[in-house]
Amino acid sequence: MNPSSRFPTAAALLLAASFAFPRLAPAATNAPATLPPAPVVAPPATPQPPPATGPEALQRGLEWLKAQQKPDGSWSDNRYPALTALPLWCFAQSDFPGREAIIKKAVDFLLTCSQDDGGFYRNLPGRGGGLSNYNTAICLSALGTLNDPALTPVLLKARRFLAAAQYLGDDINSGGMGYDAKSERPYSDLNNTVWTVEAMRLTEKLEDLRPANTSKADLNWDAVQKYLARCQNSETSGPSDQGGFSYRPNESKAGVQTNAQGVVVFRSYGTMTYAGVLSMIYANMDRSDVRVKSALDWASRHWTLEENPGMGAEGQYYFYSILAKALASSGRSDVPVPGKDKPLAWRPALTGKLCSLQQAAPAKGQGFWINNAGRWQESDPVLVTSYVILGLQAAK
Repeated sequence: MNPSSRFPTAAALLLAASFAFPRLAPAATNAPATLPPAPVVAPPATPQPPPATGPEALQRGLEWLKAQQKPDGSWSDNRYPALTALPLWCFAQSDFPGREAIIKKAVDFLLTCSQDDGGFYRNLPGRGGGLSNYNTAICLSALGTLNDPALTPVLLKARRFLAAAQYLGDDINSGGMGYDAKSERPYSDLNNTVWTVEAMRLTEKLEDLRPANTSKADLNWDAVQKYLARCQNSETSGPSDQGGFSYRPNESKAGVQTNAQGVVVFRSYGTMTYAGVLSMIYANMDRSDVRVKSALDWASRHWTLEENPGMGAEGQYYFYSILAKALASSGRSDVPVPGKDKPLAWRPALTGKLCSLQQAAPAKGQGFWINNAGRWQESDPVLVTSYVILGLQAAK
């Protein structure tokens, strides 16, 4: 039996005042475009023991992803090119045997998703459409990893698309990114922002290859920094939330609480706090900056690998991935943990945790990851396995 027949495809969504003041809760918020959650699928029996090492887990995961690639080169729900770009990114950063053929099929598919405006997406009905910003950012990062000169023209178009999609209005959303600029609604969130700033920073050297008679494309990085400040909780938010980040300046997926002054503030939580750290670093904020240190302090105070802090099992595997990328980019090799005499070496701790969570596929030598708490499409094992492999690669 083809293991892919055991799983449904799913679309991936991951997805006030300044830093000095608490952010007040609104009466209502605009929610981003979403799709119905993928049904939770019980994992198959595990005929093999869990992997003992990170490299073994990586190899099993890549073997499993190889088996899930469709004849057209895509993975999972091919309406959303990000779901193909994420596995492609995994293979591009590996030395997996035969990866060239896998990568070529994936690239050929992604090029069919390249639009005249430079974005990588499919035109779909509904608010948010084909989630053009989200999909384009992930495709740009993945394809940029290949360092293929033949892709330079299409990647330069993607960079211009994302630069033009940055929201630069005169409200709290200014400086951030939303799912789809075509909607022209005042909306941005930290999740779309971190994918975009990562893509633009990772591919910035491509601008040196742009024809001399054309303008270069980039984000307004000052506006990015100001947007990040609006998403970060200050000391007036209370000791539990200080330094952490929420999903938007006026929304937290972790809810709200009332601080000591009786002001309702937005709760900090794991995925968005590490997204904030990674975004600040990519926005050229010094690692000694008080805002960066404050976010890392929040991460230390709330350290756990048992859940996504503040969200439980929801978004847990995206949490592992963004944690690894953020801490690796911060230059930290260990994390002070409450109740421990010595700082924790986060790389072996994370690697060991992810190895213990891998599910063995029916085919020998294959393994995958899945989250039975299916919010944000984490019941899609292709998405979750890609998250974990990218996390393991960042933790090397």
